[in-house]
Amino acid sequence: MTHGKNEFTTNAALKARRDDALPAGLPSKSGVYVARAENAELWDVEGKRYIDFIGGIGVLNVGHRHPKVVAAIKKQVDGFLHTSFGIAQYEVYVELAERLNKLAPGPTKKKTALFNSGAEAVENSVKFARRITGRPGVIAFEGAFHGRTLLATTLTGKSKPYKLGFGPLVPAIHHAPYPDEYHGVSVASCIKAIEMLFKMTIPAEEVAAMIVEPVQGEGGFNPAPPEFLQHLRRIADQHGILLIADEIQSGMGRTGKMFAFEHSGVEPDLICVAKSIAAGLPLSALIGKADLMDKIATGGMGSTYGGNPVACAAALAVLDIFEEEGLLRRANEIGAKVASSWRDLQAGLAKGHFGDVRQVGGMIAVECVKEGDPSKPDGDLAGRIQTEARDRGLIMTTAGAYAQCLRCLVPLTISDRHLDEGLAIFAEATKAAISAS
Repeated sequence: MTHGKNEFTTNAALKARRDDALPAGLPSKSGVYVARAENAELWDVEGKRYIDFIGGIGVLNVGHRHPKVVAAIKKQVDGFLHTSFGIAQYEVYVELAERLNKLAPGPTKKKTALFNSGAEAVENSVKFARRITGRPGVIAFEGAFHGRTLLATTLTGKSKPYKLGFGPLVPAIHHAPYPDEYHGVSVASCIKAIEMLFKMTIPAEEVAAMIVEPVQGEGGFNPAPPEFLQHLRRIADQHGILLIADEIQSGMGRTGKMFAFEHSGVEPDLICVAKSIAAGLPLSALIGKADLMDKIATGGMGSTYGGNPVACAAALAVLDIFEEEGLLRRANEIGAKVASSWRDLQAGLAKGHFGDVRQVGGMIAVECVKEGDPSKPDGDLAGRIQTEARDRGLIMTTAGAYAQCLRCLVPLTISDRHLDEGLAIFAEATKAAISAS
């Protein structure tokens, strides 16, 4: 790959090649083709520099190419690349599982299995819950995103584009409302809806699990109030249902705690982890209560590539970086600064256009609306801000049912200087996008 500007390699030329070689269904949101990256900065093939406010969609909490991650990868590569853990085992897999077990919320002893992607962790969590409980049913939530495999797509609480034309979907999956104070969806109404689901659609005795994001990602960065997760824990305990935490986007320190569930004081039965666990290398984990994980017979779980030794080495480096650089504290500092900046815009320049700013640690979103009305989402404005920001050197992406939310998943290792630069660009992009509306 050529780094920097090359007269024969441009974003436009690569897009033409992409359009010829890749399916149309693969999204290419930014139009930027990256040549190199460092911490919270990207440079495209034309040499243009960008501040990265999305971090590979929440994958780069420790930034691009952190020196300790790169060193750990190189050291492991000098040893071996792959054996498949089911054939010839290796220490880095065991060590990573030990550390994740200790970090997982709650006092119950944990055990961990490693896989490749968030969707794979989700798939296995549901498969194991059905095996453990002997029940078929699963409750997910409206607005959820759990992945793109068939089961994960079924669990996802948004129809287009994720479900369109892919049916029939997996049976015995049911959706309940998720709390959203800004849009008038209360915790009480959500709990009542679950009780009605038990009465009208599927008996509680036939439900294996409830799977929930403590902070919805693609759904618009909606945080579950602690009392909602506490209610779910009580419902699960009452009916012998397993509570599965999807921490794929909200976990690994993004919300100021290693797992977002910690904010509620609730201990899940199973936890799905991926994204920032290995600083960009494909890796996911399913962490569960040990007595539950041990109910799966030998051979009932596994993966050819899952827990690849190079990815495990990177993940161990990530955990070291969090401890050594105080990234949980840094997540809260970044979140407070971004939220404050966006609320200033909400009260001034973007008044009536920015309807809500939501923040849990370093997981922040602003929702674009028309006329200050929560019932009038403005995905067009969010898209214009995204484009204006990109043109000025800031990479962002959207979320929400109408792509009306702009989200910030900036690397937690970003410098104050680059964070301030990114926020200034965002303000300029917002002004330009509103002026054009």
